[in-house]
Amino acid sequence: MADTLSALRLLMASHNPPLDALVVPSEDYHQSEYVSARDKRREFVSGFTGSAGLALITQKQALLWTDGRYFLQAIQQLSDQWKLMRIGEDPSEDLWMADNLPADAAVGVDPWCVSVDTAQKWIHAFSKKQQKLVQTSTNLVDEVWKNRPPPEINPVIIHPLEYAGRSVEDKLKTLRAKLSQEKAHGLIVVGLDEVAWLYNIRGSDVSYCPVVHAFAIVTLISAFFYVEKRKVSDEVRLYMEKNGIEVRDYSAVITDVSSLASNQLNMSSSSIDIAGSNGTKVESQSSGLIWADPAQCCYALYSKLNSDKVLLQQSPLALAKALKNSVELDGLKNAHIRDGAAVVQYLVWLDKQLQETYGASGYFLEGHGVRKPKPSDSEKLTEVSVSDKLEAFRASKKHFRGLSFPTISSVGPNAAIIHYGPQAETCAELDPESMYLFDSGAQYLDGTTDITRTVHFGLPSAHEKACYTAVLKGHIALGNARFPNGTNGQQLDILARVPLWKDGLDYLHGTGHGIGSFLNVHEGPHLISFRPRARNVPLQASMTVTDEPGYYEDGAFGIRLENVLIVKDADTKFNFGDKGYLSFEHITWAPYQRKLINTSLLTSEELDWLNSYHSKCRDILAPYLDESEKAWLNKATEPIPA
Repeated sequence: MADTLSALRLLMASHNPPLDALVVPSEDYHQSEYVSARDKRREFVSGFTGSAGLALITQKQALLWTDGRYFLQAIQQLSDQWKLMRIGEDPSEDLWMADNLPADAAVGVDPWCVSVDTAQKWIHAFSKKQQKLVQTSTNLVDEVWKNRPPPEINPVIIHPLEYAGRSVEDKLKTLRAKLSQEKAHGLIVVGLDEVAWLYNIRGSDVSYCPVVHAFAIVTLISAFFYVEKRKVSDEVRLYMEKNGIEVRDYSAVITDVSSLASNQLNMSSSSIDIAGSNGTKVESQSSGLIWADPAQCCYALYSKLNSDKVLLQQSPLALAKALKNSVELDGLKNAHIRDGAAVVQYLVWLDKQLQETYGASGYFLEGHGVRKPKPSDSEKLTEVSVSDKLEAFRASKKHFRGLSFPTISSVGPNAAIIHYGPQAETCAELDPESMYLFDSGAQYLDGTTDITRTVHFGLPSAHEKACYTAVLKGHIALGNARFPNGTNGQQLDILARVPLWKDGLDYLHGTGHGIGSFLNVHEGPHLISFRPRARNVPLQASMTVTDEPGYYEDGAFGIRLENVLIVKDADTKFNFGDKGYLSFEHITWAPYQRKLINTSLLTSEELDWLNSYHSKCRDILAPYLDESEKAWLNKATEPIPA
């Protein structure tokens, strides 16, 4: 790491102009949360492996900003050459640079890896001291990264209509109507999941996310798909042509954006013939705005546009993708049922293994169990070996296509690291006397899943039970909420925290995020969080959102419970203000552990909900389980007496 910093500082000094600081973001050219191995530049320079963060390198300092999910992880992974900057506690990176770098300082960044929003925020902060943002012509990290992974050539896959639920033709028609409405003649599509959703394609260019490294441009009369052409089969090329989409090379997007800005972006004659045959109405595009999402469009592309002719506004595809159609909703429900069966099979297996190998009292009994001799290396259970078993249960299910994110399999104090990622060489052995948290999910052809459960196979303390019960109460409160149309996720976030706040507890992450339909596990534009951006988009019927409060005690344990919910219309007795009201439908199915619940802290309403949910678990999952697994689930979901 020291050699890397030294090499970067030499490049910074020899750069024209010399750079006082270099920013290394986490994101790729598409502002993705999860990036491919060759795009993990911030991880390469810092050693910090979390999915969110920003590195800043000066000639004398190296700083890393990250959020509350990763504070503990960053402390463990950063060397003493790095300083951790806690988002929400320390000054933000723009303010730090403005205050700590000299007047006239030059701050370098690869303009492909930073969004318009972020770049403009920095430029504004820099104006006080005449500091300047310098767009580097090459990525300096790439120049010092000697063993950078090569690009992978993975095929583009057509996502069938039986899973997508809407045709490309229909999506393009709706999009073009939106462009006309906003007086725009073109949209630059940068987000990988938006390109995949719009053109009904999938891929495997990014681990855990079934997306393709690609851009798209859609105008009132044309559509383009920018991708490494070796990924496009004859079948996919014909599919694109039939939908009036011209395939161009990935690198051509920057010249085509320039052409779009000067109203000179044209399709080839063959593509125009195809587009015309689809009934596309040809309209003048000589005037009008170019639409770019400031949170997703990279500064490199934005720099090719005339700023007074740009509509900087959230992509119209973000909300369209979040509002699931009936086919997607049915697929998500079915995927979560199969996924729930896998989770139950895993719990049955884990319960048996911990009793047989470690003498644990098990999932149902409260006690210390009987300690057995230390198991051999081949017999012992580790955070990684058990998560591999969970993946195997999922892999046996219909339509399985892989995991939706790296499984968080964490025992004892590791569970207090909110986004802990166990590694085979360093992970902990399971301990029957410690809490075990697993947050996991899968990609299925018909839906994406994300579930968290926290369990104990020994004797939990009264404090652990009280904390688990507070988290459960918050989880139930949010899931049972009814609220008027127009309510946003920041307004709802408090519902999950109130039971924790009563005991002076809290957690440093948001409470819910959208889920893709065989797409990204974290999907906007909505979210449930204390963060201000949760105010931007109200929840609407047919959205998906997770419900995942938690509590984490450093050096001791972590608790999180997570279900996926669908937002639906609520049948309320009254309809004040004629707004219409909304509620949630749970689609995740797996039991909550009875022995971790202090039932004296539950209200009768909460207890009724818990018993009803467990009854549904039994009925819904039974067809997917064998007799011994059904017997275990029946016991795990027995009604809790009032």
